[in-house]
Amino acid sequence: MFVAQIKYWMKFSLYTALVIASLIACTGRSQVAVMRDKTPLDTYTYPLFHHLDTNLKHHYPFINFENNCFRFYSPKSANWERLFEDFRNMTTDKNCKLNFYHIGGSHLQADVYTHDIRTYLQTHWLNLPGERGLIFPFDLAKTNNPWNYEFHSKNHWIAHRSVNFNRPEGLDFGLLGAIVECPDSIIEIRFNYDKTDVKPGFTRLRVYHNKGVFPYELNFGPDEILIVNKFRNETLGYTETVFTDPVDTFNLQFTRLIAEPYRLQLNAFQLSNAFPGVSYTAIGINGAGLYTYLANSNFEEQLKESPPDFFAFSVGTNDANVPYASFNPEVYKSNLEKMIIKVLTANPECAILLTVPNDAGYKRKYLNKNVAREREVIIELARKYECPVWDFYGIMGELGSSRTWNAKGLMRGDLIHFTAAGYHLKADLFMDAFEKWLQQMEKRKYIIN
Repeated sequence: MFVAQIKYWMKFSLYTALVIASLIACTGRSQVAVMRDKTPLDTYTYPLFHHLDTNLKHHYPFINFENNCFRFYSPKSANWERLFEDFRNMTTDKNCKLNFYHIGGSHLQADVYTHDIRTYLQTHWLNLPGERGLIFPFDLAKTNNPWNYEFHSKNHWIAHRSVNFNRPEGLDFGLLGAIVECPDSIIEIRFNYDKTDVKPGFTRLRVYHNKGVFPYELNFGPDEILIVNKFRNETLGYTETVFTDPVDTFNLQFTRLIAEPYRLQLNAFQLSNAFPGVSYTAIGINGAGLYTYLANSNFEEQLKESPPDFFAFSVGTNDANVPYASFNPEVYKSNLEKMIIKVLTANPECAILLTVPNDAGYKRKYLNKNVAREREVIIELARKYECPVWDFYGIMGELGSSRTWNAKGLMRGDLIHFTAAGYHLKADLFMDAFEKWLQQMEKRKYIIN
């Protein structure tokens, strides 16, 4: 018994030390003096490729590879300079974590190309496993769930999506923009990773649920022996469980403690740990536009709980999916700027990436000229907020290029979504652009011993 207690407290002490290490922000600057050269960010000439196969240019001659970069429209960017230093410190010292977020619509709910990016960020640098971040049980909502994890439950669930304009009263959507609801007195949910090479364990599981008094007891079955703490925040609406050792699955039972009817509402699960690396959360709801996320009342408060170091905006496909005369660029600009301000409120030092939506057909047969108008707005805001643009519209080939991508097997017949091959190619292009940015920032650095 005494030996078992010693082992338990040794595990707890080790876990505590790891948590403290993980909470150290990646803001410690090198003790070596650093002098930046004077080359403005917006005059840098990017290489055609970094790590991509150069044969791709011959295989896909319609793709403008020369546009594949994070293009700056300002001579400087304090937040992106800071991200580079933090990223370099993270990969060198391996003692801290960076929170990456990527927001969009159906392209991100599927989590195909964003999972490729996540896999790259969590495997390219050795011993930096990172964490999974926030996820939603789309399986329980009977809609397309990311293929890299699964949720199972024998209970019946009612799904609510923030894209619905007639939202029921009493539903406060959070960061991920969806809620599943169940009235049962005993509810069981099982989670596990699936079809993925990255399966970061988690030592903290946060369940975002109803705010206020929460009449449920949470039990993890055999894993209860690993739990060192459970606590609840009724104001923000979550229950957090802390484990002594990393786990990569859970069997969770909610038992209602009152006889009166009550509807359990779940809007996110957060899988966290004390490991260094990148936490990469994809935020996407089928049919979502900027207006969708602006209406989510708990978006900003949940984002502040794990403030972003990097935040990529890939929202605009649904905003632009209207007749030319019905699209108002000033409304799109206002909505995008409001979302940027929400992110910078959560962390004023966050590095924001604005991405231009892909070329798309309107009702399959018409060219959609609204995307080019969105690009003008995006570049204007990039100048104002000193952040780069990943111009995927330009990379594709601009207006009408979706037809070419469809003919080459990279886009589906709806001329909006990509095939699996198209999404994987999009991820490769993104990662190549990210590597080019790292190279650009490295060249701006001169070390003085």
